[in-house]
Amino acid sequence: MKNKLILQINGNEYDLGQQTWIMGVLNVTPDSFSDGGLFLSKDKAVEQGLKLIADGADILDIGGESTRPGSDAVIAEEESRRVVPVISALRKHTDTLISIDSTKSQVSRAALDAGADIINDISSFRFDPEMIPLAAERQVPVIIMHMLGTPKNMQNNPHYKNLLYEVKLFLEERIKAAVLGGIKKENIIIDPGIGFGKRQKDNLCLLKNLNFLQELGQPILVGPSRKSFIGNILNLPAQERLEGTIASALISLLHGANILRIHDVAEVKRAVQVADSIMNKGSYA
Repeated sequence: MKNKLILQINGNEYDLGQQTWIMGVLNVTPDSFSDGGLFLSKDKAVEQGLKLIADGADILDIGGESTRPGSDAVIAEEESRRVVPVISALRKHTDTLISIDSTKSQVSRAALDAGADIINDISSFRFDPEMIPLAAERQVPVIIMHMLGTPKNMQNNPHYKNLLYEVKLFLEERIKAAVLGGIKKENIIIDPGIGFGKRQKDNLCLLKNLNFLQELGQPILVGPSRKSFIGNILNLPAQERLEGTIASALISLLHGANILRIHDVAEVKRAVQVADSIMNKGSYA
C-alpha cells in the first residue's frame, strides 16, 4: 500500500497514494519527437484528447512547444495560439483534469483562463520569473522537473558526480523556491526528468532508484513513454516502443511513481490496473 498523498485541485481532494494516475500526452506541435504534427490542428487535437480520456487518462497534459533534445524555443504568442483553443474546446466536453505543459507565464495564464487545472513546467520555474507568482496567485498544483540546461543543449555531454543526490538536491531547492514564492507544498509534484540532460545509464539509474526521491515527501511523476533510452535498448523507433514503455511504467510504479506521463494510455492503463491491484489487494489474510 502506498503512502497517503493528498493533492487539492479546484477544491477537491485527490489521494495519489491509493492508485497510480495516468497522464495522457497531447502535443499540439509540428516537431515533437514521437507524434509531431499529428495533432497540430485544433480539431485533431481535441479528437485525440477525448480519445485519451476514453482510454483512461486521469490528466491531459497539453503542450505547444517541443522539448525534444535540440529543439528551439517557440514564442509565447505562437505557443498560446496552439494550445488555448484546444484547452477551451476540451473543457466544454470534459471535467478531466488538464495540465498546461509550458515554461512561460503568458502561456500558462492563458491556459488556466481557458480551463487548465495544473502547470507542468519542465524548467522548474527557472526560465520565467513570473511563473511562481502566477502559480501562487491561482493556487494550482504544479509539476517541477529536473533538467540540465535547456532542451536545445541538455544532451550536450551531460555529466553527474552523484546522479541521485544531485537530482534530489535540485528538486529540493526548487521546492523551497516554490514554497517561498507562495505555492503550497502539498500542491507540488516532482519529476526526475527522464531523458532531459541524462545519459542512458542515468535514465536507468533514476528509474531503478526512484524511491530515493520519496524522501522529499512529494508525489512523483515519471515520463518514460517512448523515450530514447527504450529505443537504445530495443533498437526500435519511437512508434514501436510500447512494450518498453509498459515495462518502464511498471518499474516506475513499483519504485514509487504516483503519476505516469504516457502516449499509449489504454495499454499502459490496463497494465497499471493489474499492477495496482496486486500491490494494494494482494496481501494474504
